[in-house]
Amino acid sequence: MAKYRSEGHEKGIVAPRVTMRLEKWLWQARFYQSRRQAAEIIAEGHIRINGRPTMKASAPIGTGDTLTLLQEGVVRLIRVQILGKRRGPSYEALTLYTDLDVERIRAATPSPLE
Repeated sequence: MAKYRSEGHEKGIVAPRVTMRLEKWLWQARFYQSRRQAAEIIAEGHIRINGRPTMKASAPIGTGDTLTLLQEGVVRLIRVQILGKRRGPSYEALTLYTDLDVERIRAATPSPLE
């Protein structure tokens, strides 16, 4: 029976998903000024991961996750694109996510007729 199995390949084994703490990612992506501030917002229940509310700053998030969050009184819907390695400049932070709030993007973009 062993002669029919491929060498070194286990069927059904998937590599573990790479994740990061929620509050750390929110801080790196510059949604909040400090990790403590991000943790407080999370503890108040103002963050959802893939539609599910969370109150744990240590909740794992990974690429492809959708976050609903409260930032300065505005509800934002974003998709995680990259897990950051550091809190860099704002232009670097913008590469970590995609803003899914189409209406807010339209309001910020001038129309070509203006």
